[in-house]
Amino acid sequence: MGWNITGDLDAYVAEAGDFLRADPVENTVPLGVVETLRASGVDAFGEGPLFGWWRSDAGVRGALLQTGTFPLLLSAMPDHAAATLADELADRGVGLGGITGHPTAARAFADVWEKRTETIAEVHMRQRLFRLGRLEPPEPRPDGTPRVATAADHALVRDWYTAFQDEASGGGLANTALIDDRLGYGGLLLWEAEGRPVALAGRTRVVAGMARIGPVYTPPEHRRRGYGAAVTAALAQATLDAGASHVVLFTDLANPTSNGVYRRIGFRPVSDRLRLGFRAG
Repeated sequence: MGWNITGDLDAYVAEAGDFLRADPVENTVPLGVVETLRASGVDAFGEGPLFGWWRSDAGVRGALLQTGTFPLLLSAMPDHAAATLADELADRGVGLGGITGHPTAARAFADVWEKRTETIAEVHMRQRLFRLGRLEPPEPRPDGTPRVATAADHALVRDWYTAFQDEASGGGLANTALIDDRLGYGGLLLWEAEGRPVALAGRTRVVAGMARIGPVYTPPEHRRRGYGAAVTAALAQATLDAGASHVVLFTDLANPTSNGVYRRIGFRPVSDRLRLGFRAG
């Protein structure tokens, strides 16, 4: 019983896979990451990924995943499991810049982590997970049409991914290998108006009947014309056509504009996430 920590992706899938697939909506991120790692290599997001699962008498009831410089990702789990995990990782000398998880579990982890590592937890983002109900394409529809991005669009996609990251998290270069991966399975959609791209939306692979939309990006000069809503709705429909039963996305709760847009095209709230960063005390 308790936590099992490993760098072995196959062991993680064998032990925690059924737990994650039992609720593909809530576990959208780890499921999507696992499929990308399987396709592009275990170091696709950075070297030394970390995986883990928490087993109780009732079976696996929690999981973790950490790749590259991304925050440690916690699934839903009992608060005491999150607190125990903080002790386990501190004992192992694992360094963390932050965590993302359900609010109570994230706080339970952070309370122990702060004491063990003499750091201070700060809220970096409050997120909300949305699931598509009935798709309602925007009316009136803006000028233009959607098309699937191809390898010829790589440079544009890379630049827009980088701009998105600058706005969303303060910087960082786009991962070109992961862009190639998405282009390879048709996971990027562009909205074109007057013969040129004006907005972009991406999605993960369909896994366990679920796919997640993100990022959605419209350059500043093309905003407030409905392109972001249009490309999101078009990609949502394409994702349903690709076999997904659940289409999900995350929003930043500090951005009322995007939250309103997604609600208007049919997305409904499911649950919240809390992203915490750790700084030296």
